Amino acid sequence: MPQVIFLPHAEHCPDGLVVEVEPGTSILDIAHEHHIEIESACGGVCACTTCHCVIREGFDSLNEADELEEDMLDKAWGLEAQSRLSCQAIVGNEDLTVEIPKYSLNHAAEAPH
Repeated sequence: MPQVIFLPHAEHCPDGLVVEVEPGTSILDIAHEHHIEIESACGGVCACTTCHCVIREGFDSLNEADELEEDMLDKAWGLEAQSRLSCQAIVGNEDLTVEIPKYSLNHAAEAPH
């Protein structure tokens, strides 16, 4: 089984975490199962960017991002070439190293009214 390594994050996972997971599971589901409270304002349906993460190792083993995810990622804070939405990133058969960015943007909550 592949391992997912969550790098330390001051708020969500201060000590970091290493877990073995079943392939076919989203990074968001794995995080929530292990009490890493990555925000997902849209409920994990690829309609926001609050679950943005950066894959430091193992990026190519994930499922390919579709056009909707790519469009949403364009709005993410701190976008990098290895960025994914954790609700859409499905673990393959290789180990991953995941970084949760320091900040995220909730466009729905932060939009002017």
